[in-house]
Amino acid sequence: MTVLQLVPALESGGVERGAIEIAQALTAQGHRALVASKGGRLEPQLRRAGGELIQIDIGSKSPFAIRRNARELERIIVEEKVDIVHARSRAPAWAGFRACRATNTRFVTTYHGVYGEKSWLKKRYNSVMAKGDPVIAPSEFVAEIVRERYGLSEAQVVTIPRGADINSFAEEAVSTERTISLAQSWGVIEDARPIILLPGRLTSIKGQEDLIAAGRVLRARGEPSDWQIVLVGDDGGSGYGAKLEAMAREAGLVGHLRMVGHCADMEAAYKLSAVVVTPSRVPESFGRTAVEAQAMGRPVIATALGGALETVDHGKTGWLVAPGDIEALADAIAAALTLDDSTRAHMSVAARGRIRSMFTITEMQRRTLEVYEGGGR
Repeated sequence: MTVLQLVPALESGGVERGAIEIAQALTAQGHRALVASKGGRLEPQLRRAGGELIQIDIGSKSPFAIRRNARELERIIVEEKVDIVHARSRAPAWAGFRACRATNTRFVTTYHGVYGEKSWLKKRYNSVMAKGDPVIAPSEFVAEIVRERYGLSEAQVVTIPRGADINSFAEEAVSTERTISLAQSWGVIEDARPIILLPGRLTSIKGQEDLIAAGRVLRARGEPSDWQIVLVGDDGGSGYGAKLEAMAREAGLVGHLRMVGHCADMEAAYKLSAVVVTPSRVPESFGRTAVEAQAMGRPVIATALGGALETVDHGKTGWLVAPGDIEALADAIAAALTLDDSTRAHMSVAARGRIRSMFTITEMQRRTLEVYEGGGR
């Protein structure tokens, strides 16, 4: 079986990592894994997974580029004897849908995002993600949205949660050398203050501003007094990082906030943290960060939206707070930082057990290949 996945770029993020994980599963079973993409910093990981990159600017949204890409995909499908095209983003999906229709090739989609629909044109643009056979949803939250918006049946939408690599995201698998190396690069090697970690692109929807505001509340309370916020991720050149720095200065958090950019060793990042916060302002379709942090045995604080409602067990593996509720976010952080050793250990065991039983990459890979092979629909 030859599967062609369509991904705009291979820079970072759950969509890209999911494509690489499926490429790994395909090649492990003797299949062929192609990825059409502009490429990026994750290309070496794709190669190590056994995938083959076909470099195309597949993410371009212009109608002319989509038609051009559709013709190129038609050629690739025929020449490479592609059996299935799996689209993971809207512009690539339109090109893939056209190419599959022209070549009578099976078309699968993963509805990764909760796309806004403010106009009929946006609705039309989004609709391609519901044309898959089947449509894969990363959570029941997304599956319900897809069924309601497009009138699809239960059988036409398959829920396959993303997962964590429990062999990699396990505290015992991360060496002391790795954590020391990362701590040195972050400048915290001699700083024993507990780390409040927020991984994610620097963008308003990820809630970095809310965490800074919660930090201001914590400072005003003075208890707990000993902590630091670490933001992992970059702003892609948008300038949003500078805005966050200015906000932190105004909030009096100089010395309490570090912005460390992209991190290639997230396992070590979680191990260094005391609590992981994902205060998204909009519903996450799944929320991989919360799952990976729990796999590492770290307590998680997430907003009570979208996929987090399915992955975080409130009060047992972490806390769910209302979006934009700064006081509640500060309360949850204070609770996490003042856990006694016994309670923290129990929460860690519960978190790891939940992820191992419900949200693993192995299960996500198995069920996706089952879909490719004609089952699971």
